[in-house]
Amino acid sequence: MSTLVRDTTVVFSRELRPQLRSPFSLIFTMVQPLFFLALFAPLLPDVVGEGSPLQWFVPGIVVMSCLFGTSVTGSNLQLEMQTGSHERMLVSPLSRSSLLIGRALKEIVPMLAQTVVIILATIPFGFRLHPVGVVVGLLILSVFCVGLGALSYSLALISEGQEWIFWTVQQTLLFPLLLIAGILLPIDNGPGWLKALSHVNPLTYLVDAERVLFQGEVWNSTVAAGLVAAIVTGVFGLWVGVRTVNRNAS
Repeated sequence: MSTLVRDTTVVFSRELRPQLRSPFSLIFTMVQPLFFLALFAPLLPDVVGEGSPLQWFVPGIVVMSCLFGTSVTGSNLQLEMQTGSHERMLVSPLSRSSLLIGRALKEIVPMLAQTVVIILATIPFGFRLHPVGVVVGLLILSVFCVGLGALSYSLALISEGQEWIFWTVQQTLLFPLLLIAGILLPIDNGPGWLKALSHVNPLTYLVDAERVLFQGEVWNSTVAAGLVAAIVTGVFGLWVGVRTVNRNAS
C-alpha cells in the first residue's frame, strides 16, 4: 500500500506540473461554461422562481465545468501514446495502478480552481456564498471527477491512438448526459420519457445535491443521493481504469 501511495504521488505531481506551468487548458475548458452562465442565467428568473437565478444555476455550471474538463483529459494521454511517453512510463518501476490513479486524482485540482473562478465571478451579481455547503459540495464533486477522469483515460487507452474514436464517444455521451441532468434548464415539467432518462442518470443526483449544498443545506436526503452517485462513479471509474491499464500494459 505504501508503494502504491508513493507511486501515485509521483504520477500526480508529474501530471499536475505542466498545468501549473501553463494553465491554458484550464482556461480553455472554462470558456464554454462561462458562456452558458452569461447567456442562460438572465433567462432563468421566470423558470426558477424565487431568489436569484444564480443560486440555482451556478452549481449546475460548476458540475458542467467539471464534466467538460475531466471528460477530455484522455486526449492528453493519447498525445503521450503518440510520442512514446506513455510507453516509457509503463516500463518504469511505477506500479500500473498508480499510473491511472495519479492521473485521475490530478483532475481534482483544475475543478477546484474553476469553481473558485466561477463563484468569484458571480458573487457581484447576486450569488450568495454558503462556505460549508460549498466545501462539502466540492468534496463530493472531487470523488466524481476522479471516476470520470479515470473513465476518460480508459477510453483513450481503448481507442489505441485513434483520436476520432475517443472524440466521437466523448461528444456523443457528454451533451445528452448534461441535458437530461437538468444542468441548464429544469426538467420537472418535461415529458415522462425525459424524466425517466433523468432518473437513471447519475449526474442528475450529483447536480441536485450540489444545488442543495450551495443553498447551505448539508443534512439532506438529496445530498446523500448525490454522494452515493459520486462514490459509485468514482469506484466504477477507478475499477475500469485500473483494469484497462493493466490489460494495456500486458
